[in-house]
Amino acid sequence: MAGEIPSTETKNQEINENIQDVQAAVEPNLDLDSSPKVENNKEVSEDNASQETEPHNFEPMSQEIVLLKEAYESLQTQLETTQFQLEEKDSQYKRLGADFDNFRKRTEKEKEELDTQVKCSTIIEILPVIDNFERARSQIKPANDGEMTIHKSYQSVYKQMVESLKKLGVSPMRPEGQEFDPNLHEAVMREATTEHPEGTVIEEFVRGYILGDRVLRHAMVKVATAPEPTDSEVENQTDPES
Repeated sequence: MAGEIPSTETKNQEINENIQDVQAAVEPNLDLDSSPKVENNKEVSEDNASQETEPHNFEPMSQEIVLLKEAYESLQTQLETTQFQLEEKDSQYKRLGADFDNFRKRTEKEKEELDTQVKCSTIIEILPVIDNFERARSQIKPANDGEMTIHKSYQSVYKQMVESLKKLGVSPMRPEGQEFDPNLHEAVMREATTEHPEGTVIEEFVRGYILGDRVLRHAMVKVATAPEPTDSEVENQTDPES
């Protein structure tokens, strides 16, 4: 009813509801005001903590840097030592390679020289047999068919031997008409003549042979010499009026 006076309970209830509404409106503001303070307090405490711990962290960090520097210097020294050892081993390897190459070349040269010496010694022993075949060819004159057959048979053996010597590199000297060379020829006779220049090989008695640039046997030859002047030539040379 409009004219009735509200009761005490109703007023209390209204007051309580208003208090609750005020609290509901004020509490969020209180939370907002208090949270920055809490956060600010946390930041201050963290800064204080970091300031307290930083001085204590400087010393371990310095020790770690020193240890790392020492480890680096040790590794650098080991690297230089290893590099020096590597260069020394490389130099030794090159020297050994050069020594081995020289040894190989020297061994090959000695082997070739030995082979040549053995070949020369063998061929020198065969040369008298060749000489006998050549004498028989020039001196024996077959008189009938039977002798001609024998002559042809041993001459075929001679030709075969000559071909074998050619394959080995042996070649005969042909000194007739050449100038006498003491490195190739052996003068066993001299003949005074005007038909050939002095020092010319006139005739070959024993054939000489060479193997490459090596003389197997010197050729035995006759060499031309200048004839002695006659008495009239001597008088003409000594007569001032002539």
